[in-house]
Amino acid sequence: MREEANGQEISGECTPEQLFQELEQDQSAQLDMEQLDRIKVMVREYQGSIKSHLTQQQNKKSSWADRLADRIATFGGSWTFIVLFITFLVVWMLVNLMSFAFDKPPFILLNLILSCLSAFQAPVILMSQNRQAARDKQEAILDFAINYRAEQENTELKVLLERLDQRMERLEQQALNRHSTSE
Repeated sequence: MREEANGQEISGECTPEQLFQELEQDQSAQLDMEQLDRIKVMVREYQGSIKSHLTQQQNKKSSWADRLADRIATFGGSWTFIVLFITFLVVWMLVNLMSFAFDKPPFILLNLILSCLSAFQAPVILMSQNRQAARDKQEAILDFAINYRAEQENTELKVLLERLDQRMERLEQQALNRHSTSE
């Protein structure tokens, strides 16, 4: 349903240019394109650097022992470690089953080595997990803050869209009234 009113086309739809002109006339909702562009750039930069920023903060706070614990835990939880350790165990047992054995079955020395390895590896892995939990907590807090801000922006956009919708209805009503009075 298109109608002519004061030389302008009125329809159920409105072009972005018309909406922008209407917003420019309303001083309370005036948009500054420079501000919008700056906000977009800041959001892109922030989203791109959030992980690297967290990693940098963690590296500043961590000592060389913490970083070593992370490396040990990473290696201790890899397939490379498992394959190397199985190879070590098989070689140890094969060598000690032969005539020049230094740790005859039941492999008491091997049990001692495995116990010592477990005694050192478990706390190192726990230290690494604690550091990862702290990093995850920081990321969760940042995610919450970002989601909260996005929700606020969505609410603001919803209010703005409702105002635009009300304004459009008023304009359509005015156009219909003008058209009715001009007939």
